[in-house]
Amino acid sequence: MSLSRRAAASAALDVSPLEIDARAVDVPRSDVPGPDAGSSTELSLFAPVLRPIRSGNAFEETVERLLHTIKLGVVRPGERLPAERDLANRLRVSRETLREAIGSLREAGYLESRRGRSGGTFVVTDSVPGARSRRLKPSAAARNDLEDALAFRLAVESGAAQSAARRSLRAGERARLLRLQNACFEAPLAGYRPVDSRLHLAIAELSGSPSLASAVADARVRVNDLLDAIPLLPRNIVHSNQQHATIVQAVLAGDPKAARDAMAEHLDGTAALLRAFLA
Repeated sequence: MSLSRRAAASAALDVSPLEIDARAVDVPRSDVPGPDAGSSTELSLFAPVLRPIRSGNAFEETVERLLHTIKLGVVRPGERLPAERDLANRLRVSRETLREAIGSLREAGYLESRRGRSGGTFVVTDSVPGARSRRLKPSAAARNDLEDALAFRLAVESGAAQSAARRSLRAGERARLLRLQNACFEAPLAGYRPVDSRLHLAIAELSGSPSLASAVADARVRVNDLLDAIPLLPRNIVHSNQQHATIVQAVLAGDPKAARDAMAEHLDGTAALLRAFLA
């Protein structure tokens, strides 16, 4: 600013030229959107939503965090997500995990990719062809039942895995468990849920408690109704199968704590997706 313009400005505002210079320099920048954020999105709003992920369910929790930014209006329809590097740094996940999460939400109808200088990943609007039909519309009953169903499932299925690992399994029981695990690896996406249920029910049966096995069956019915309201995400299926292998290995090794912990982590991943889509 020239001396003459600075003097005129100071006279009009009744402040000294030095005060004007200080004000010009001391402009807070932390909440100003950068070129990679949505046009009117405040970066400070990302901090409480895009928290670092510290569990073993990186993909599922990345999907959950991204959906929260959309549902809470941190990034609104038509606005652009921050750049991949920024998102990955905020979430403390790999770029590959982030891309898989974004791709899953793109397939589910929440995000779209645009090319060019002004391109990036954007939250879809109703003007996007098919966006309305791709959006999930869970029933009020499903949303109300969610937390109770998840708490019940965690209690009975983690307990069943722990009890199964305490038992001395016969050769036929061990072979059946491995066979059902392999069926999950080989199942096509469209037919995955039934074979997944059979594996979980088999683990419950190996607990040796008919009451516990019945409780797991009841929990599965409730959770499957909720799972039917969200899309099947291929990356989540791959991760689930890896977790299945860890659970089965712990059961066969006779390690109750490892079996319980592995099952709890597996269920937490599913719970994160259900809460993200249905809550």
